[in-house]
Amino acid sequence: MFVDYANVIIGSGHGGRGCVSFRREKYIPKGGPNGGDGGDGGDVILIGDASLNSLVKYRYTPRMFAKNGSPGSGNNRSGKRGADLLAHVPCGTILRDPETEEIICEIIEPGVPVLIAKGGKGGLGNQHFATSTRQVPRYAQPGLPGVEFKAVLELKVMADIGLVGLPNAGKSSFIQAVSHARPKIASYPFTTLAPQVGVVELSGFRTMMIADIPGIIEGAAGGKGLGIQFLKHVERTKMLLFVLDISPFADQSAAQAMTTLRHEIEAFGHGLAHKPCLIAANKTDMDPDGAGLQSLIDSLGTDDAARVMAISALQRTGLDQLLEKMYSLLHSGG
Repeated sequence: MFVDYANVIIGSGHGGRGCVSFRREKYIPKGGPNGGDGGDGGDVILIGDASLNSLVKYRYTPRMFAKNGSPGSGNNRSGKRGADLLAHVPCGTILRDPETEEIICEIIEPGVPVLIAKGGKGGLGNQHFATSTRQVPRYAQPGLPGVEFKAVLELKVMADIGLVGLPNAGKSSFIQAVSHARPKIASYPFTTLAPQVGVVELSGFRTMMIADIPGIIEGAAGGKGLGIQFLKHVERTKMLLFVLDISPFADQSAAQAMTTLRHEIEAFGHGLAHKPCLIAANKTDMDPDGAGLQSLIDSLGTDDAARVMAISALQRTGLDQLLEKMYSLLHSGG
């Protein structure tokens, strides 16, 4: 189950209380104070995990609490430190304040711990409060409380390239053809219900990560359909690949599809419309006379027309040239 949003409650551990104790040994009737310190409370730490791709765990177990520190005891024995909570999340996870929308932290690199809630300090035992004038202190510090707050975990899939297209444009077929990803493929809208990420391997040990999201339809910016709620997953990508169906069996022409996609992306904002892009004219196997491809090129401006690459994801033609072009654009900055 893919979940990219979860409301959570985060709490670090409270510090343990210091101990009030005195030496009571044979032949030492008036022993001094020997109360130990309380243990510190545990921290809450987020760690990026490359093997995870969903926040489903935190949708159903939203409480993220570390353990409290143990109280001190006699004989100068300090309490045990509370256990930290190590919360593993997918790389690309954002921790956000639900009221201000302020980003608290972003988890980008796998295996790098990020402290988000520090545990409370343990209290000092009465051994620390003995003085020349107060040799029998009957006071020890209480432990300091931990911190507790509500937050939102939000996942944005991390990839180099984002695929954008209408339903049934062939995005899933494309990502399956060029990578090891195996998304569900069928001839009905919204086959893809969650982002899919595939790793493309090129010669010379070169790689690219491509993210496929559910198809976008007209009116998506107003909440219609599925694709718009997943566009955030291509915010972090460095470039976009528009996948268009140029066959005569498409629900709308490739030119109309491109207009729709441009409009919805501009309406969504977040800088997507300004990313470098290429246009994959897909399903050339169903456009034998090239009429669909030519119609698309004629509808575009000079700059966009130069970005069109004809492919067939089904027959795997034109893919090598497109991938090399994508890699070149990706590493040239547009």
